[in-house]
Amino acid sequence: VQVQPCSRAQHSIPHMDCLNPQKRHRTGWLKESDCCLEAFKSAVEQQTCLNDFPLAAEVTSGILVYNAPSRQLAPNEADALAEEWARAFSEGPGVICIRGAFASQLQDVDSVTAAFYSIIEQEKEAGGGGGDHFAKPGANSRIWNALEKLAVHSPESFVKYYSNPVIALAARAWLGPNYQVTSQANVVRPGGEAQAMHRDYHLGFTTNSVAEQYPAHVHAHVSPLLTLQGAVAHCDMPVETGPTIYLPHSQKYELGYLAWRRQEFKEYFGKHSVQVPLAKGDAVFFNPALFHAAGSNITTDCQRMANLLQISSAMGRAMETVDRTRVSLAIFPALLALARCGGTEEALANAIAASAEGYAFPTNLDFDKPIGGLAPESQADKLKRAVAEGWDVDRLRVALREWESRRCSR
Repeated sequence: VQVQPCSRAQHSIPHMDCLNPQKRHRTGWLKESDCCLEAFKSAVEQQTCLNDFPLAAEVTSGILVYNAPSRQLAPNEADALAEEWARAFSEGPGVICIRGAFASQLQDVDSVTAAFYSIIEQEKEAGGGGGDHFAKPGANSRIWNALEKLAVHSPESFVKYYSNPVIALAARAWLGPNYQVTSQANVVRPGGEAQAMHRDYHLGFTTNSVAEQYPAHVHAHVSPLLTLQGAVAHCDMPVETGPTIYLPHSQKYELGYLAWRRQEFKEYFGKHSVQVPLAKGDAVFFNPALFHAAGSNITTDCQRMANLLQISSAMGRAMETVDRTRVSLAIFPALLALARCGGTEEALANAIAASAEGYAFPTNLDFDKPIGGLAPESQADKLKRAVAEGWDVDRLRVALREWESRRCSR
């Protein structure tokens, strides 16, 4: 996609008939037969204008690039950046790159990398190891539920890593509070081939016949808003190692969940998609409706590792099951240590947000009654209180088991 500079006055996002189901469709349901490459082109062949995103550092191949904040942001500064990122995910190219997201935490990245390789070896020895939804079996190594496995394997590294403010701000920007973090560590070996182009969870993980059963507004305004996709580079990723391939602005095509398997859309993606090289500690975040695919690693000596983040709205269902009580208990001593060593409230809050359940529902309101408000205490609230009051792990274990029991239906 050719990107040309333009001014704010010149730029306006065109009205898209394909974004208006009442205008384009007789019913509230979409059909694969409605997919139109020309309408798709009108959605994606638009410019990403730096003037429309004043907090960005540059536009590279249509992708907005930001420099990670070098200091803790004031609340109004954080809100302004979050608002701009959310607009980038929806009205902009659908993807942002954060240079230096872990610039001050590269040791933490290395510690987590070592833990991931250790887990991969353990799973290989046990006869396990994960495949990939959109790549050939054996083309890479993947750790499913890497969040929980990392917390149990290396709780101190987990807490330091997920105290990162960039992950927390990106999640809050798109999903609001009480989000649910899941992750998968992915290693692509030399010679590893590219994934098939796709959209992601939720509707991206359904067949077209199933996706057609969901009304148009779910395609356009529900599924994309329930998840934020992201990745943290755990090594330098020049283009030849195959960092993720994107088609900027493709999240705007309403029929995309029905179009991405079609050959004419695959061919267009192959000709017009773009990549951005990453350095260790950089991060990318993108709308799950964006057309994308992991690239081919054409090197002979570089294993590409990324921590793939799938962050879910508190109001949706995450793809992976995570035992968040187990995670909370595993990292609790490390949280206490961080608090005692002068860790900031923000760092502690970020680590807890990535681990414990922050949403109070669903629950059994006969047993788990709201006190002083409309919602009962969440697991994250309880973990925060345990850290603030310096509980021991046995007290927390009992409290979390009681919390779980109150959520049962009988």
